[in-house]
Amino acid sequence: MKIIVCGAGSIGQSIVSYLAKGNNDIAVIDHNQRHLDEVSKEYDILPVLGEASHPDILERAGAKEADLLLAVTDSDETNMIICQIGYSLFNIPRKIARIGSSVFLDPIWGAMYNDNHLPIDLIISPDLEVAENILQVLKYPGCSGILPVLGGEGYILSLKISHDCPLAEIPLSQVSKQNNINMSVITIFRENRYFIPDGYDNLYAGDEVNIFVKKDFIFNTISAFCAEKPGNERIILFGGNPVAKYICRQLEQDDSIISTRVIEEDLDTARNLVKDLTSTIVIQGEMLSDIILDEADISHADAAIAVTDNDKDNLLSSLLAAKRGVSSTISLVNSPSYNNLILDIGDSILIDRRSVTMSKLLKELRRTNLEEAYAISRGNGEIWELKVAEEDKYVGKKIGELNLPKLSRIFIIYRNSEIIYPDPTISLTSGDRILLYVDSQVIRQAENIFS
Repeated sequence: MKIIVCGAGSIGQSIVSYLAKGNNDIAVIDHNQRHLDEVSKEYDILPVLGEASHPDILERAGAKEADLLLAVTDSDETNMIICQIGYSLFNIPRKIARIGSSVFLDPIWGAMYNDNHLPIDLIISPDLEVAENILQVLKYPGCSGILPVLGGEGYILSLKISHDCPLAEIPLSQVSKQNNINMSVITIFRENRYFIPDGYDNLYAGDEVNIFVKKDFIFNTISAFCAEKPGNERIILFGGNPVAKYICRQLEQDDSIISTRVIEEDLDTARNLVKDLTSTIVIQGEMLSDIILDEADISHADAAIAVTDNDKDNLLSSLLAAKRGVSSTISLVNSPSYNNLILDIGDSILIDRRSVTMSKLLKELRRTNLEEAYAISRGNGEIWELKVAEEDKYVGKKIGELNLPKLSRIFIIYRNSEIIYPDPTISLTSGDRILLYVDSQVIRQAENIFS
């Protein structure tokens, strides 16, 4: 697939890092040479220096042959213009724009996004989506990630196995029986690799697991794994960017939150936050300063969230907060190179911007008719949600007859409002909704089966 990515900032780089795994021909446009140098050092792309809203620059990037245009610069208006040019001058089939302003996202203006006005096929709001992801984690203390699937009938939980977890060193086939938990362990992260377990595998302290549970079993599952933590009532955020602003606005409406504080180094950004927020306390100063941390009363915080654009600052802020006694620390990371730190950060939670962003794009990239798709396992795998149609070539086949790649597995069938944990002998019927885990290494093989 020929893809043009306009914008090589943190969003653009996170998208490119994921697209580069597939068999894609990628061109990246940016007016900042340093940004282009950073992304071209890491990935096999065509760097194009210039303004992406200029037709000649888009042409140089190969717009005439492009299958997909991603406009993800920092300017909403620029992204809109890029999509308009891609449609009017180059007839690019699919156009995706990053839109951050709440004005442009207001549903009352939704009618303007069509071929007769602004030809944008899909709008993504990475900052908003990251913020929503963090708010979900705050809502369920003890989870390092939570993802609704099947229209909210089920959830994918990410949990870290502690040394005192009573389910450790028990075969997975016995875990559900002994604890009356309906669940399916999808993947385990151990020794810097993800793998799909079978019923004979055990969990060990230090593992990070992705688990499917029914909607009514979330808290029971967290409790069974001894992962529960006290509620998050006092929140401190490091950084005052749009992600932090959105989180603060939502927390201000939550009656369970006692206090929210933001530490922001830039004076103008801090002043703007004060104008936009009502009950949030904004502290302007150096994030790692002991004086500023004392002023923020960090020792009494329940959760610390670091969402700056700098991964190192986020990780250092979270580690410092943990040393000050904060029980829940969350760090936003933009670069996949930091994922190998998962074993060294204790109970700190990493929110991978790349996975959150790509979850909104996967339906556009995959060559199969997906209901929904989600990037999980820090971009190492995907969850596909498909609906089986009568004309599908695999309808009526048993799961064991599909010849699924080794690194993939159908772990849930949703049939007639019932959740089924399938085995290879179960046949797929028309109307089934299935949840399929696909490792990034076998995406093409899975597409061939479900195309």
